[in-house]
Amino acid sequence: MKTKLSEIYWPLRVGYGLVPLLAGLDKYTNILVDWERYVSPLAASLLPVSVGTFLHAIGVVEVMVGLVVLFGLTRLGALTAMAWLATISLQLLLAGFFDIAVRDLVMAIGAYTLNRVAAERGEELVPSFRVSERRLAHR
Repeated sequence: MKTKLSEIYWPLRVGYGLVPLLAGLDKYTNILVDWERYVSPLAASLLPVSVGTFLHAIGVVEVMVGLVVLFGLTRLGALTAMAWLATISLQLLLAGFFDIAVRDLVMAIGAYTLNRVAAERGEELVPSFRVSERRLAHR
């Protein structure tokens, strides 16, 4: 069963690791898109900082989510990505970008799927870093 799940797991893990990582880095370069245009006027008016500063902070969070997914806390990173994408979808609805909001909502469902596939593979939500009893006996 684990082998068959790998066919689903690895593309999802790489995708949900690289996409937030690259999108987060792009918040500093705007090579892919001008991110500020996707912030609704309502959201911008509620921010305690400029939209640019806010997007830089968002970029840091996205880079961290991508790294978490790629480097071992896949289930936790996937759930974070799911919540993040659902929140982005709501903000995009407010900004009038309905097509992109739907796309991000579907991506949130994919992130949830990654979490469930990782669970079926036996991954813990947060791995325990307990010292094994065998190691303690040798001390």
